[in-house]
Amino acid sequence: MRKVIQITFNNRTIVRNIALIPCLAFLILMASFKTAGVIEYKVDKVVIDAGHGGKDPGTHGLISEEKDIALKIALELGRIIKDNLKDVEVIYTRNNDTFVELDDRANMANKKDADVFISIHCNSVPRNQHLIYGTETYVMGQHTSEGNFEVTKRENSVILLEKDYEERYEGFDPKSPESLILFSLYQNAYINNSLNLADKIEHQFSKRVGRNSRGVRQAGFWVLWRTSMPSVLIEVGYLSNPKEEKYLNDELGQVYLASGIFRAFRDYKDELESNY
Repeated sequence: MRKVIQITFNNRTIVRNIALIPCLAFLILMASFKTAGVIEYKVDKVVIDAGHGGKDPGTHGLISEEKDIALKIALELGRIIKDNLKDVEVIYTRNNDTFVELDDRANMANKKDADVFISIHCNSVPRNQHLIYGTETYVMGQHTSEGNFEVTKRENSVILLEKDYEERYEGFDPKSPESLILFSLYQNAYINNSLNLADKIEHQFSKRVGRNSRGVRQAGFWVLWRTSMPSVLIEVGYLSNPKEEKYLNDELGQVYLASGIFRAFRDYKDELESNY
């Protein structure tokens, strides 16, 4: 991650080190005459993660699977960012129907030194709750409701499809509440920025895209826990709701959702960069 470096000095230091005056003057000028010069902070690298893929279809509705919708929205989001934010590098965890292990998704973001990690998914509930619909954006934390826990279990359960998962994930059980408790102790360094971005996403969904926002939530997602940057997991809608499934499969609906995420990311980027 980028580091903010402050340059401080006092009159005694300047007197004793007259030879350094030209250098100090240059640094002050480069910092636009601020008392404490700060190297510009940039949000210029984002990893977009299309959930599931390949042998892991994710959840499904009557006519579609989560992996396909997540990929289409992820690719559209990347396209919009590339077209409108030329200084931002877009990295996909997958750009086709391939299976990518959860660990590899997070590791990719870490190795690329990304500034933001955005994971895109679709939601689902049992058929007797098919009237539930809307968007939710999650950040890393301990689940605070049974509903959050059910989403967490489903999204983490892809681990069971991976080879040698018990050894690779150190005995982690995606179905166990106890395995998720310690997750809330991690990602604390990024929680404020993650919540900031998540709030902007849900605001865009509600106010600009016209979707039913079910709010910002916290839960113990493995893929968020292992990322070393502000991270969010977006549930763009419920495939268990026939009306919403139709919207999620509509190309224009996908563009609207991707555009909402883009505007939130753009506003988040502008806000952080203006603070330095």
